[in-house]
Amino acid sequence: MDRVDCVVVGAGVVGLAIARRLAQAGREVIVLEEAEAIGTVTSARNSEVIHAGIYYRAGSWMARMCVSGKHALYRYCAERGIPHKNCGKLIVATTPRETEKLQSIKAHAEANGVLDMQLLSGEAARALEPALACDAALLSPSTGIIDSHAYMLSLRGEAEAAGAAFAFHTPLIRAKAAGGVIEIDAGGEAPMTLQCALLVNAAGLAATTVARHIDGMPLEQIPPAYLAKGNYFSCSAKAPFSHLIYPVPEPGGLGVHLTLDMAGQARFGPDVEWIETIDYAVDPARAERFYPAIRKYWPTLPDGALMPSYSGIRPKIVPPAVATQDFLMQGPRDHGVEGLINLFGIESPGLTSSLAIADHVADLAGL
Repeated sequence: MDRVDCVVVGAGVVGLAIARRLAQAGREVIVLEEAEAIGTVTSARNSEVIHAGIYYRAGSWMARMCVSGKHALYRYCAERGIPHKNCGKLIVATTPRETEKLQSIKAHAEANGVLDMQLLSGEAARALEPALACDAALLSPSTGIIDSHAYMLSLRGEAEAAGAAFAFHTPLIRAKAAGGVIEIDAGGEAPMTLQCALLVNAAGLAATTVARHIDGMPLEQIPPAYLAKGNYFSCSAKAPFSHLIYPVPEPGGLGVHLTLDMAGQARFGPDVEWIETIDYAVDPARAERFYPAIRKYWPTLPDGALMPSYSGIRPKIVPPAVATQDFLMQGPRDHGVEGLINLFGIESPGLTSSLAIADHVADLAGL
């Protein structure tokens, strides 16, 4: 039976960052991915935003990983020429009541270590974005956008350069942990059985399913899985903005965002649609809810300008009634299984946090 130091399950952005980190630490790494290529699921279906770390609960893993990951990601992109743009974000208040909330948002961001937020009057905000309708705004200078596919290709290339190997069309069928060794059965057209000293479950939407297929993993330590779909709409009209535009958050969500891709094209979303089974179809009728929300800050959005674009699904581990969740990153101290690390609920800001999560996994692995 083949033996390898480390097996990473999942070749999304987080799995890639972990594989790179472990390989560069001198470990022999194999990445198992059931799809045909890297980053085909959640990592390919998001806003491609480099988040500042504003809203997450102070002291949470999301807040800590996002803030440190943001700095690492900007450095990584700058050093390697990965397309990205530090364009900044405006959180816009369109009523005096919303304006009252801006100071508390700024204070919360500062508690998370985001120290560059700037309160702007409506006039100052319109000086940056003349088409904007607002009473006041918060500027987040450290928010940006990234070409996530170029980033993932770079991570894969550096992982392979350090010796990591990738096995596509290769789902994990089962694993058994015993005596400090984990034995893995992998499927696909070329089934394999191998042993490893470290198994990292970075399977995203499938992480809870993978964990249930590991003999020895306590079932009570595996969180339930919920699916929260986010729908995005593109815009046939050229949006006259150079910053990302976010409304002041409402209970249960951050509102309808205007984000930009690297070509400057605007897209709106995501909303939140709780679903039972994975389905990426975007219902055109959902656009009707987007128009009034967008027109609060962009009143000249033309009728009929929104077109269904794409959707992504957040790997939730809390039900709809629970407003917030945190990353759940388990090592042997948490579940008692030697050599196993599970990553559950890695939704946004997973992309921004990816390099920091990889460092944390290396710490859990004793590297």
